[in-house]
Amino acid sequence: MLLIEAASRAQELRQLIEYHNDRYYNKDNPEISDFEYDMLLRELENIEDEFPELKTADSPTAHVGGNRSQKFSPVVHQVPMESLHDSFSHDELRDFDRKVREVVEYPTYIVEPKFDGLSVSCEYRNGAFYRGSTRGDGTTGEDVTENLMTIKSLPKYIENAPEFLEVRGEVYMSFATFERLCNEQLDNGEKPFKNPRNAAAGSLRQKDSAITAKRTLDIFIFNIQQVTGVELNSHKQSLDYLAELGFPTAPFYNTFDSMEEVIAEIERIGNLRGELPYGIDGAVVKMDNFEHRKLLGSTAKFPKWAEAYKYPPEEKETVLLNVELNVGRTGAVTPVGIFEPVLIAGSTVSRATLNNEDYIRDKDIRIGDTVIIRKAGEIIPEVVSVVSHDEDSTPYTFPDVCPSCGSPISKEDGEAVYRCTNTDCPAQLMRHLIHFVSRDAMDIEGMGPAVLEQLVDNGLIKSPADIYRLKADDISALDRKGEKSAQNLIDAIEKSKSRELHRFVFALGIRHIGVKIAKVLCEHFGSIEAILQASVDDILQIEGFGDIMAQGAAAYFSLESTRALIDEFRSLGIEMKGEKKELNSSLFAGKTFVLTGTLPTFTRSDASALIEQNGGKTSSSVSKKTSYVLAGEDAGSKLTKAQTLGVTVISEEQLLSMIESGELI
Repeated sequence: MLLIEAASRAQELRQLIEYHNDRYYNKDNPEISDFEYDMLLRELENIEDEFPELKTADSPTAHVGGNRSQKFSPVVHQVPMESLHDSFSHDELRDFDRKVREVVEYPTYIVEPKFDGLSVSCEYRNGAFYRGSTRGDGTTGEDVTENLMTIKSLPKYIENAPEFLEVRGEVYMSFATFERLCNEQLDNGEKPFKNPRNAAAGSLRQKDSAITAKRTLDIFIFNIQQVTGVELNSHKQSLDYLAELGFPTAPFYNTFDSMEEVIAEIERIGNLRGELPYGIDGAVVKMDNFEHRKLLGSTAKFPKWAEAYKYPPEEKETVLLNVELNVGRTGAVTPVGIFEPVLIAGSTVSRATLNNEDYIRDKDIRIGDTVIIRKAGEIIPEVVSVVSHDEDSTPYTFPDVCPSCGSPISKEDGEAVYRCTNTDCPAQLMRHLIHFVSRDAMDIEGMGPAVLEQLVDNGLIKSPADIYRLKADDISALDRKGEKSAQNLIDAIEKSKSRELHRFVFALGIRHIGVKIAKVLCEHFGSIEAILQASVDDILQIEGFGDIMAQGAAAYFSLESTRALIDEFRSLGIEMKGEKKELNSSLFAGKTFVLTGTLPTFTRSDASALIEQNGGKTSSSVSKKTSYVLAGEDAGSKLTKAQTLGVTVISEEQLLSMIESGELI
């Protein structure tokens, strides 16, 4: 690879990794699997090793991925909460051992499971738990003391404790708890968490500790960060001490004198993955002797005396028994594979999406095939490849009609998905109803999928508008619905009539229009009447709208059936309140701001609103196109990147000064 090619790819990888860092650490909503992320990071590491001149101070290879949320008070870690360097092969572990032995001739290693959760610090004074915090960026985390207090397995008071003790642990959610939570979320019409790790992180970072308590989190303690009055010489000694004090430590940890013994132990732990009631994504190898650790030291991001071995996604063979077709709320017909049940990553898998016709054709997946499946991101089942075809198998042929209503299905040019052409398709209705009442849409509390299914089966609902025709007597007549619960649901339906316009527009289920785009659309036009009159060109004037979204929105609102539906909703009491975004000024028109750190008087959301009220927009990442970086205390890598790129950095005071004077800096 030439230097110019390497520089371009390195920049691309940094932006991509920082984006996924934000999704994983800060939003608890990853878009790619851990393995895919690790491969991106490894590619960047290899480029920076080959071309050291391309390594930057703010590279994601040099810092921990998370940032501190503004929702919680900051906690500065006196002992940094470092990350670990990852290995993906036995040879990489042997290379780690070789580097260690260049400094320590006869090291002893300790091997533990690598828990898949959220890293936290817990501090005790005279035995009493008084503060807990997240890792954050490794030096500054979030104060989540009240939420950690809800974890039953975490000791709140320690007998015979030292004067001061800080421990590090991993908060996690068991597979059983995760499954229960996802079922509850689906019943409530909510979007379920993607995997147990993100469920644990999202639950621990709730402002309301009562919500955290309901999520039933757990914790393993795996390290002593600081302690006074106790002399400890090795990691095993410290783990034994933690267990004596009553902390939940790893169920197994052993010491070894050779890397080959370490590798054997890692393989043994890996074979246990399917039997454990919680997630592990690897094993951790640490030097046991603390004096030896001091000799090795640390890099800016990793200790040199420890290494994490990451297991590849677990794969198993099974047989494809059948292909079912599911119809979504937009009419999308999705093939789902039905398999002989197989245990993967702690749970039994018998179903997995086959995505679309192209996916099935490209992999030549046939009924009766022996296939390899795995869980992407340790949670979503997918077919990796076909091992062998059944001797009587034939290529799978996609049907011509909808499996729910028998109407023709079709596929638009450039799309891989078939859709049912019947807007009254029963399968579409159910999914449309679930979407309509969901939290980001009309948010009708208590009207989950189970209740909707009862209402549809009893002929009480044939369209979303029928929800607003329901009476308490209709609901109380259903199974397991008394008068009180029926009235509560009627009250929730009545409350939903005053939702903001953008939530109503989102609830309509227009293709390509998510909740954020719906809000932008409504703020631009201000009323449903103005939206109904808007042309494609009118909508294209809105920043963020491309051709497909604009054409889709204009086509939907131009239909007579849409106009009739909106009139029907209006007659049923839906307010459709206008929410036109009024600008204080156009001072920041065309300017993009990135916010970082803690501001003196504003929250980030307040500052963002102020910027938008004056014509500007905000972004989560710094680039050459960034106009200003608004920086407060504890500003992190975004500030460094802005300085590197020569982006103007301003304070809250300077922001207010620009608004007051009407002049840009």
